[in-house]
Amino acid sequence: MAEGRGDVIRRKLGSVKAEAQQRAAEGRPGPEKAWRMALARAARDHLKLAMDVTRLSMDRVSLAELLELAPERGLISVLEGPGQALGVMLIAPDVMAGLIEAQTTGVVTPAAAPDRRPTRTDAAMTAGLIDGAMAELERGLRDLNGEEWALGYRYSSFLEDIRPLGLLLEDIPFRLLRAEVSLAMGAKAGAIFMALPADLRAVSKEPAHELRAAAEAVLFAQDFTERVLGADCLLDGVLARVSLTLAQVMDFEVGQIVPLGAASVERISLEGMDGRKLWEGRLGQNRGLCAVRLTDQAGGAEAAATPSARRAAPMTEPDPIDMMEMAVDPDPMIWATGTD
Repeated sequence: MAEGRGDVIRRKLGSVKAEAQQRAAEGRPGPEKAWRMALARAARDHLKLAMDVTRLSMDRVSLAELLELAPERGLISVLEGPGQALGVMLIAPDVMAGLIEAQTTGVVTPAAAPDRRPTRTDAAMTAGLIDGAMAELERGLRDLNGEEWALGYRYSSFLEDIRPLGLLLEDIPFRLLRAEVSLAMGAKAGAIFMALPADLRAVSKEPAHELRAAAEAVLFAQDFTERVLGADCLLDGVLARVSLTLAQVMDFEVGQIVPLGAASVERISLEGMDGRKLWEGRLGQNRGLCAVRLTDQAGGAEAAATPSARRAAPMTEPDPIDMMEMAVDPDPMIWATGTD
């Protein structure tokens, strides 16, 4: 019978816990204790900040499980190690805010972290702490056999979004150190996740900068698509067109009436910036605002074949709206008004 996912996870966690129990039985320190000391010393030496690790655990996780742990609006820092190996450190928003406050104002406040995404400036201000903590971890594990997986890593780059991390990191098992930390005697608290490849032999030899470039290219394409699809599109609603000579226009006076011929609110066309008719509809009102109910796609099959018409296609079946007919003169006219 095939082994279920839950059984696999329990087996992996059991092996990691067994390693920890064996270290404790032998009276020797492990990565958990070394990482606890590394964080506290790095915060003290680099930021003059008291950081207490209130809870710490080590697990073995897959790439998919790691991506699910990323805190919303948390700081995502990529770590680069020996043999082009890549890891990641995820810092919760409140912890990141406390680290920034310690460097800018010198005081960590109990106020909640700002509701914003981390920036490259935030990443640059925390890079020193990250490198310091990784160096302290190396010193704590230097004389321990079997802990080479945690050695040689330093801050490499910053990601604005979690999406490219799945492309940047390899789909291999990771050792995850999760630390719940408290800053400045409890002024701020949150989690710091540090994940590194569990076995360097499973790391491919593809240069890390090429992987990073590929991930950034994918992220750029996704962001570019979102921005284009979310951009404003200007459409002109044309009730009627009338041709006049320049002399007639120059003779316009306040209050003059310009007949619009067969214009009717029952038929109005929507045109793009290039003057191409895209849709036809009826003029009316919706909740006190002028509105147009789309009735047909202008140009038939020819218009449907154009890129502009294809972009407008989702509008062919609008949601029903309560349209109130506008009271209009049977002979629609446009009034030229103004002052001398």
